[in-house]
Amino acid sequence: MRNDVLLQRIRLGAKRNIRFADFARLVEAHGFVFAGQAGSHRGYKHPCGAILTLQEKDGEAKPYQITQFLKIVDAYGLTMK
Repeated sequence: MRNDVLLQRIRLGAKRNIRFADFARLVEAHGFVFAGQAGSHRGYKHPCGAILTLQEKDGEAKPYQITQFLKIVDAYGLTMK
């Protein structure tokens, strides 16, 4: 799924049935850089100082982590590159 379409979809409230790979790509498109993995937790850092930890469950992103991502995007005014 294209990043712009996915972002619009989750902003409209669809936070379930989001493929983890698509979500991770969207996170990276907003400037987050993969910082490492500990077990099933993948850490991402942004140059603005924001940190995001993602965990895949059955191939999908967790809804609460999608909500955290949106809060960070809004708080720091992040845009896709």
